[in-house]
Amino acid sequence: MSDEVRVPRGVGLAETLLDLGVPYAATNGVLAAAERVAGDATAHGQLVGAVQEFIRDMGEVGGGPGGGPALGPDLDARAARAGAAPGPWFALLVLAATRPHTAAYHRALGVPEEVTRRTLADVGRHMAVHARRHGTPGLANTSWLARHFRGVLVQLGRLQFERTRLGGRTGTALAAAGVAAGPGTRALGLHIPDFTGPLDPAACDASFDRARAFFARHHPDEPAAIVTCHSWLLDPQLAEYLPRDSRILAFQRRFTAVWAGPEPDDATTLGFVFGDPAADPSALVARSALERAVLAHLAAGRHWTGGTGWLPLPPGAA
Repeated sequence: MSDEVRVPRGVGLAETLLDLGVPYAATNGVLAAAERVAGDATAHGQLVGAVQEFIRDMGEVGGGPGGGPALGPDLDARAARAGAAPGPWFALLVLAATRPHTAAYHRALGVPEEVTRRTLADVGRHMAVHARRHGTPGLANTSWLARHFRGVLVQLGRLQFERTRLGGRTGTALAAAGVAAGPGTRALGLHIPDFTGPLDPAACDASFDRARAFFARHHPDEPAAIVTCHSWLLDPQLAEYLPRDSRILAFQRRFTAVWAGPEPDDATTLGFVFGDPAADPSALVARSALERAVLAHLAAGRHWTGGTGWLPLPPGAA
């Protein structure tokens, strides 16, 4: 994998944006931002520095007690130092320039090109999240997308899997429950992206099957027999409102609970269900059983907390 940083512009950048799932309507604005950055030494230096940090930490696994070392660039901080030239597109330009390095890392591991493409196209989904939340073009959750571009997270069908290590609280809880694991043990973090269809049990089964084979083949020296998930979807209080045969409760039943969220976290649930974590619940209109459940719970003066669970991932065939 070459350490040379090439900042894409023009047609080359437009093609990369297609690979990243960027909406056509945003393309011209991003191309214009790239030209401004090319003529601004400060902005260009910040962009190149961010890509170099991605290259430096490519494939490095985070997590563990205390979260482990800080990996990859702080895109928000670098964007602030870059000044006005990139407009709202600094992080997107960094990711576009990083994409060839992530793809090269994947190729060296033998990862299929389709997995690379679908994983990195998550950029487009986070642009949709930004548009739904703010009503303006932009890219949401840039620190989250750093996982994709550091090569530690992949999309395998309906679900995403991240190479990580158990944190102190989860690792300690699993060890106390008799699981052969503890803080720092290698694990796979499970993530459930929105805008990707229903949480269909068969689709989830297929993702887990793919994960067993994928990590056995492409990361054979990193055995991870445990999958953990921290999500609003694992909040045990949802069982008070949803029918037992709901897809969300079926998903919950896959996991053994580790702990419920210790603090109220209404914002996360509102963000995923209604698109705006800062929404005023009293101004929202419920159009589904899940939305009615979320609002009824809050109207009763209660809070959502999320939850954390784990499940074993038996070794798969390489």
